[in-house]
Amino acid sequence: MIQRTPVRIEARDTSHLPECGTSPTDKQSWQTILSHSVSNPERLLARLNLPAGSWLEGAKNGHELFQIRVPEPFIERMEPGNPNDPLLRQVLPIADETTELPGFVRDPLEENTAIQTTGLIRKYHSRALLMVTGQCAINCRYCFRRHFPYGEHKLSRDDRDHIIAALNASPEINEVILSGGDPLAVNDRLLTQWVDLLDAVPHLKRLRIHSRLPVVIPQRVCDDMLNWLNRTRLQKVLVVHVNHPAEIDQATRDAFERLKQAGVTLLNQSVILKGVNDNADTLSELSEVLFDAGVLPYYLHAFDPVAGAHHFDVSDTSAALLVRKMLEKLPGFLVPKLVREVPGETSKTPIPVI
Repeated sequence: MIQRTPVRIEARDTSHLPECGTSPTDKQSWQTILSHSVSNPERLLARLNLPAGSWLEGAKNGHELFQIRVPEPFIERMEPGNPNDPLLRQVLPIADETTELPGFVRDPLEENTAIQTTGLIRKYHSRALLMVTGQCAINCRYCFRRHFPYGEHKLSRDDRDHIIAALNASPEINEVILSGGDPLAVNDRLLTQWVDLLDAVPHLKRLRIHSRLPVVIPQRVCDDMLNWLNRTRLQKVLVVHVNHPAEIDQATRDAFERLKQAGVTLLNQSVILKGVNDNADTLSELSEVLFDAGVLPYYLHAFDPVAGAHHFDVSDTSAALLVRKMLEKLPGFLVPKLVREVPGETSKTPIPVI
């Protein structure tokens, strides 16, 4: 079975403390919410009043290849009884995942060839990607790293020292990207340690974080997180991942506002997905909703041909036509760049808009 590193939740008595992420409408901490994520197909189908007879067999088969994980705040935004709900389609395993098709591979971006040292990936000249963890709060079925060997990249103290040494020896690098998995799936104590170490690398200018957590569990944007964001000297950029306007609710907007107040630049990247957002009206609405929430549309990624997810594929020609229609509807700053990541290239590759 291919699976991500299991999410580890720290056990401690916090009954005497105000919970991190507490809001007037939700008294649970993000750790508690994460630990209660739906992790089997039967429970998800039952939670959404979907007939197990129609969907369970395919969901179980897909789950065996790549385990399901969906936090409750994300489920609450789905429409019960609707098997075509665009949020559900992103997380529900289906029978198509067990079909192998030519051209759909386990490492579509050939990242294994770009590993400089354990946990550090170098694909571009001035940027390095630090894989803090293999943990994720949500397992998206189209994930291009669904087959990544996270177990081989668990970071020891020695690995951490090697990463910092590699960064210190590479003055051309001015930006480090925290990735994974999802870097915000680990505790803030560990993230504080990482940020302090990166702060001490003199030629680093920016800290970029790629995370879905502020969207799927908005309570993750808590005081502990804001403390280490506020203390770093580095410019802070958080790239969230939203594919459909229904993913953004008031709790998400509140989380974005707290991040903005901490001086974080907010960008969004989406993936164009068949049956989810392959519609110009949906993508245009997404851009409007994002900007209203203080997030600038950044990238619209062409689908990466990862094994087990071919049913999400949208051709580059179709994607370009959709972006052309978006240009007719939106001001230019709300139209994300349509790009494809091509293995071995020194940057993202723009896809010409027809």
